[in-house]
Amino acid sequence: QLQLVESGGGLVQAGGSLRLSCAASGRTFSRYTMGWFRQAPGKEREFLAAISGSGLSTTHADSVKGRFTISRVNAKNTVYLQMNSLKPEDTAVYYCAADTDGGNLRVGVRGYDYWGPGTQVTVSS
Repeated sequence: QLQLVESGGGLVQAGGSLRLSCAASGRTFSRYTMGWFRQAPGKEREFLAAISGSGLSTTHADSVKGRFTISRVNAKNTVYLQMNSLKPEDTAVYYCAADTDGGNLRVGVRGYDYWGPGTQVTVSS
């Protein structure tokens, strides 16, 4: 059973930065594609970024490209989301997720089979 726990959320002013972390349990972390998603009140869960097990391949949603960057350190069983130039519309609960099936980087919610509980990010104007 894979467990994921996000941290690093909080309140930040518009234009500021945050780095989210997601710590994973288990010894096979490096095999899994990892993704970041977010969900604002009343909206569907939105894909943000994904990274391959090796860390060599990444993809980012157009809505955050150039502002958010996904990375991972397999030795620490941790994946990160660096968020810069934050906007009030970035306010949401942010989730990390694991795709244990391998293959291409997935951008849909259904492609991921393990999820963390989420961390709140609030951007004030």
